[in-house]
Amino acid sequence: MSATNTVKQLPLGMWLREGASYENFLASLLNQQLLASLKNPEEQFVFLWGAESAGKSHLLQAACHSLTAKGESSVYLPMSQADQFAPEMLEGLEQTSLVAIDDVDAIAGDRAWETALFNLYNRIRDTGAGRLLMAANKPLSEIGLLLPDLQSRLGWGLVYQVQAMSDDEKRLALTQRADSRGFELPDDVASYLLRHYQRQTSALFELLDMLDQHSLAEQRRLTIPFVKQVMETKE
Repeated sequence: MSATNTVKQLPLGMWLREGASYENFLASLLNQQLLASLKNPEEQFVFLWGAESAGKSHLLQAACHSLTAKGESSVYLPMSQADQFAPEMLEGLEQTSLVAIDDVDAIAGDRAWETALFNLYNRIRDTGAGRLLMAANKPLSEIGLLLPDLQSRLGWGLVYQVQAMSDDEKRLALTQRADSRGFELPDDVASYLLRHYQRQTSALFELLDMLDQHSLAEQRRLTIPFVKQVMETKE
């Protein structure tokens, strides 16, 4: 079986989170230029790096969903799951409108994977048609790539640090989301959620939506004791 056929048979959307979009990415004001570049189809190569909770995966997945909505093809591959597929999976992907490679640092030091990514980059550049978006938790100089040519290639395009939201920005985002859903999120509850639960914005949103559902079902306001009660039943 050829690598191209293998690619066609793999459910390449299996790692895509359904709700990821540019619209629900709560960006720090420092990320506005980055968002504009991701939305610009003329930016062929973009490399993102930043803290694990900064929203890099959300952005890559949002880019894929955005193209899918326009009837174009996209592939999202998290290298943190690279043990589930082989470097040959990258062969033929230059025919795709958008290839999003997440967790590049997870394959740093693996010559086979680095070579496959290097070759994919060159094929996309040569065709001049598709886009390659990549993300890692560290800047290029700190990833530990074996191939100097790969590191230089990844730096040829746009390179952005995704700035994580501050706690104040997250608290405001949670409050605004609660307002948009028609319920009140007291400041002390928002601060409690930030102190005690996952700091990723997407995870905080999912938690807030779940608490809203319980609040509606039990006809109770969101308070810290109520949040504790709900979370205890989930443990």
